[in-house]
Amino acid sequence: MTYRIYGYLRASTNEQDALRSKAELSNFAEGLGGNVCTWFSENESGAKLHRPELFRLLDIAAAGDVLLVEQVDRISRLNMNDWESLRKIINDKQIRIVALDLPTSHQLLKASTDEFTERMLSAVNAMMLDMLAAISRKDYEDRRRRQEQGIVNAKAEGKYKGRPVNQKLHSHIRDLLEAGRSYSYIQEMLGCSRHTISKIKKLL
Repeated sequence: MTYRIYGYLRASTNEQDALRSKAELSNFAEGLGGNVCTWFSENESGAKLHRPELFRLLDIAAAGDVLLVEQVDRISRLNMNDWESLRKIINDKQIRIVALDLPTSHQLLKASTDEFTERMLSAVNAMMLDMLAAISRKDYEDRRRRQEQGIVNAKAEGKYKGRPVNQKLHSHIRDLLEAGRSYSYIQEMLGCSRHTISKIKKLL
């Protein structure tokens, strides 16, 4: 089967490097005789279903193509309903997910064997993918809970000051919004999140 490999790189915040694992993924694909044809990267939360670059990848990919990621949580820290929605899109398009932290998926980048073996590997991989997606969501919820507990404790002790506001960034966003620029244009120009732009927009 001829297929294309698409690399997906995600980081949760603008302060994190979404391209951090690009070289590792590229070397992994080459080690199995493949090459990543196109990269998609974005700074968006994995707990959010609609991520522009992920959905652009899914729109472009065809049946049999591979979506390559470092870890399953790069695709999903979604709740159950959102994960089922995303998984349905991926399954309907017959896109194969290969993740470095999911060894059962690595076989999908190798030469296919007989149909029975391929179906068995796909079934095992689908089950493991669901399990890792559930673990990723639990890890996300646990971290959020610990952060909230930490904030509550810090407030009780009078130590919590919140995240400092980047006044210079906010000023640039305001100027561009007032000039009629789109959210996508502002994101590309300033490297900020749509959430930040939306917050500033509400204050205008």
